Amino acid sequence: MLVDIATARLHLRVDGTQDDALIALWLGAAGEAAMQHLNRNVYADSATLAAAVLDGTAGSDPMVVNDMIKAAVLLTLGHLYANRESVNTGSTATELPRGVDDLLQPFRVGMGM
Repeated sequence: MLVDIATARLHLRVDGTQDDALIALWLGAAGEAAMQHLNRNVYADSATLAAAVLDGTAGSDPMVVNDMIKAAVLLTLGHLYANRESVNTGSTATELPRGVDDLLQPFRVGMGM
């Protein structure tokens, strides 16, 4: 995971561990979404990146996670945590400036989606 569960709980303002299984699931999904957007693999630390390079699974242009990518993962996690269904009725949604795409853009490689 690119963000640890304790940091995720702080971001979500969750006390206790009762939601940890769901939080871990959404953290994984948010990290995968970030990597899909970036068109590259991102690793939690340099040791994990080095191991992936050695075993040939690092892919093209791998990198170690930084604070901007962590912030994007946390923003996505917050959305998934707050909106647990695919349809949200009775509210107006707006995209915040400096959101996920803006945080990830400087590290994106290639064109992609």
